[in-house]
Amino acid sequence: MTAVLALDQVRRSFGPIEVLHGVDLALHAGEVHALIGENGAGKSTIMKILGGFLAPTAGQVLLDGQPAPYRSGPEAEAAGVIVIHQEFNLAQDLTVAANVFLGRELGGWRLDHRAMREQTAALLERLNTRISPDALIRELSVPDRQMVEIAKALSRDARVLIMDEPSAVLTHREVGALYDQIDRLRAAGVALMFCSHRLDEVAHLADRITVLRDGSVVARAMRGEMSEDGMATAMVGRELTDFFPPKNTAQSETVLELRDFSVPGAVHDIGLTLHRGEVLGIAGLIGSGRTELAEGLVGLRPHSGTLTLKGREITIRNPRQAAEAGLAYLTEDRKEAGLLLTKGLSENLTLSALAKFGRIAIDKRAEARALDTAIAEFDIRTPTREIAAGNLSGGNQQKLLLAKTMLTDPEIIVIDEPTRGIDVGTKRQIYAFIRKLAAEGRSIIVISSELTEVMGLADRVLVMRQGRLAGEVAGQDITEDNIVRLAMGVGAEADPIPEPKSEPKSKAVTP
Repeated sequence: MTAVLALDQVRRSFGPIEVLHGVDLALHAGEVHALIGENGAGKSTIMKILGGFLAPTAGQVLLDGQPAPYRSGPEAEAAGVIVIHQEFNLAQDLTVAANVFLGRELGGWRLDHRAMREQTAALLERLNTRISPDALIRELSVPDRQMVEIAKALSRDARVLIMDEPSAVLTHREVGALYDQIDRLRAAGVALMFCSHRLDEVAHLADRITVLRDGSVVARAMRGEMSEDGMATAMVGRELTDFFPPKNTAQSETVLELRDFSVPGAVHDIGLTLHRGEVLGIAGLIGSGRTELAEGLVGLRPHSGTLTLKGREITIRNPRQAAEAGLAYLTEDRKEAGLLLTKGLSENLTLSALAKFGRIAIDKRAEARALDTAIAEFDIRTPTREIAAGNLSGGNQQKLLLAKTMLTDPEIIVIDEPTRGIDVGTKRQIYAFIRKLAAEGRSIIVISSELTEVMGLADRVLVMRQGRLAGEVAGQDITEDNIVRLAMGVGAEADPIPEPKSEPKSKAVTP
């Protein structure tokens, strides 16, 4: 059967560095083809070539068995090849409906806004989401923006749909809606390519699997022929044992205490303590207030209540004051809020600690030495030191963000979604980094939507629900069942939590 879209012996080089080595890949109508591999394996490069955003250095792209006629992303879309990128491609100051129809507006010279709103509303209803077509993108959460990207893709007449980590930021309900749409598109004869680091998701969805390692195809399988362990082993080239490092014994010294801590409209009367050398997990459903709590703690959001640091009550109104107090925050959104994607590695690494590298002019030699140290300590894998941060793989971007944060030498680190969109091998490295920091006597707060991650890393887990603390589990009580019950407010373990009073939505303070 002729593939709808295929790569034939495709190679791609960036300067003298070849990153794809003779890749063959075929997408067939009515199939979900999963492309998996570690960060840096070449998946994003393949998707950009298939979608017309990059040209192969050698080999060719075939559409219906013939050389593909497109040479750009818009031309590929016109040919029915649609890409949902991992990085959001949305206009922040336009509405949801305007984004969905951007470049394909209805109504000719006089735009038919009503029709575009109605069609957008129908798409969002298919995705089982309550997003308003009239909402501005900048007002939406990260999961809601992902749903808009999916709705935008569904609005096109796709013959081929390529999805890069579409479920990484979605809730369980939203993931279910996405799966329904994938099944619908598959039944309609659309060829789908699906990239995901969630191997259980790959096993559930994929009709065909291709494993990429270091720019080469190392394994292929049909549905049911490869287990999740087999996928992981093929991706990293070795068996993964002791995935989570051993937990340390936290010290009794309290380094941080919150009392009656609130963030308007999001977090209500939180009390918590954090000990030296402890990894404290914060779990809960998306929308439970976890990120808002972290942003309030480091001064990114207005807040009230008492914050005590090493026995001294302090006030933190902005991230600079947090850094001066020894408190650092790794954002969940490394691409929009964590890194300057068009700047180099050195500029990103030293941005938060410029005072260490000169008051009037930057000491470039010292900056280069700091980058050497970061590359070695955090295993940042890059073809050249001059590469822009946006051209690193997701896992290496996260390592760079972690190195940047640690350059300020914080005692307390809050890490929001530490491994979102990251492969299993890099996850293991980041878990080891976190535990190493705790062993050094630093204190870590880890916020994660992955229950296995929270359970594997944390000494204690606080569970949030509807902006309030629903409960705490520790030791042998850190189980998926106990955490889910608290998060959902069911069972004897979870006392009923009153609905928070209606308050105006607070906006993050720009650092």
